[in-house]
Amino acid sequence: MNGFMAVIHGLPKDKGLDLILHTPGGGIEAARGIVEYLYKMFGNDLRAIVPHMAMSAGTMIACAAKTILLGKHSCLGPTDPQIRGHAAMGILAEVDRAMEEIKKEPTKALLWQQVFAKYPPAFISDCERSVEGARTMVKEWLEKNMLSAASDPKAAAETVTSNLMDYSGTTEHSHHFLIDKCIEIGLNIEAIEADQELQERILSVHHCYMASFARSTALKIIDNSNEQTWTVDGAT
Repeated sequence: MNGFMAVIHGLPKDKGLDLILHTPGGGIEAARGIVEYLYKMFGNDLRAIVPHMAMSAGTMIACAAKTILLGKHSCLGPTDPQIRGHAAMGILAEVDRAMEEIKKEPTKALLWQQVFAKYPPAFISDCERSVEGARTMVKEWLEKNMLSAASDPKAAAETVTSNLMDYSGTTEHSHHFLIDKCIEIGLNIEAIEADQELQERILSVHHCYMASFARSTALKIIDNSNEQTWTVDGAT
């Protein structure tokens, strides 16, 4: 959050923001803080650009924009939250499975008791809160911005959110939603390749940062068009 505040300071707020994202994800509340700050600074005039990937919380942030630019090999990812290294929706699916099996065969309660004994107190409740929080947050952003012009913004946002949080329909948390799938589920997507000049500029920026990560100990880089940079160095 400090990085975004540092590089956004001094930028003109009446021209909107092109946000180039490349991230494996992060925390739900970190994503919420970033998006709410960007809304305060630029209103709804946000465009997310994903040259390669914006997974998990990165996908959540992209969903807050009015449109997302993707290339042929770009991808978004599932927005199902992870709690203490575990898939929250996976834990809840396991609970549902346990309840069904115990109803059919009560003796299995002893087996499932051992499974759930490994979880700390309130862990399942935390999973429920996290899943509902992520679902509500992304739906609200979609309704407010990207899908606000749809005939039924609420229904459109529900469709997108359900697809992004379809735990049974994805292979793992790193599942890739490529451009065709993103369009299919209802996201407002523009192809980076549609504008050759813009594509070259986007990829030039992206490759510069990939080279910077490869040749340095940087873990995070946040930069703007005025050459203001905020970096987290893994060596410190």
